Amino acid sequence: MKEGPDISKVAALMGDPARSNMLLSLMDGRALTASELALSSGITKQTASSHLARLLDGGLLEREVQGRHHYYRLQDTDVADAIEALLSLAERKQGKRTRTGPKDPALRKARICYDHLAGELGVLMFSRMSKQGWLTQVDDMLCVSPKGWQGLHQIGITQTNLPRTKRPQCKTCLDWSMRRHHLAGQVGALILNRFFELGWIKRLPDTRIIEFSKGGEASLRTWLR
Repeated sequence: MKEGPDISKVAALMGDPARSNMLLSLMDGRALTASELALSSGITKQTASSHLARLLDGGLLEREVQGRHHYYRLQDTDVADAIEALLSLAERKQGKRTRTGPKDPALRKARICYDHLAGELGVLMFSRMSKQGWLTQVDDMLCVSPKGWQGLHQIGITQTNLPRTKRPQCKTCLDWSMRRHHLAGQVGALILNRFFELGWIKRLPDTRIIEFSKGGEASLRTWLR
């Protein structure tokens, strides 16, 4: 008799092309309506509603109702991490989608992975933070070191900014395009939000692409020296 969770049920939910397109559309952390998700998947709203019901029942999505509108988002960061891991595997096995021209290099350079920075610049940030001793292991948990908090303070982030949740302070996430880790968790989310506040980055409409201004990218690299 097999032991442990049954991964086949989750795999079946994610494996359908329409449902996988819906999940990917939610990887930037936004909540979308059934109509928006139907459009992103190239299916009718009625068909989308059926798929969304299965994703809700399977615990991959959550729904928020505001008046007549129903909004759907990923259930939590664990779902986002699983999708990113599958993207990494698909990339390695050449299970690629059609290339989208200029957007593809931009997506690989910097993008939103649920609520943190991914892509080339996300991996660079994690690598530099690790090499400089800004991150440390405490009881097998990845955390910001005292030196790291000094570094984060340079861009206006302090320990008081951490939300009181059970979510890990720091967490590695395997980047599908770089095959290396970027930074997730509470601190990863705080950093991305701070980049927006500082005006270093903007998100291109209807994509997961994060675009750094010339000054923003220069400031990022200077901060990480």
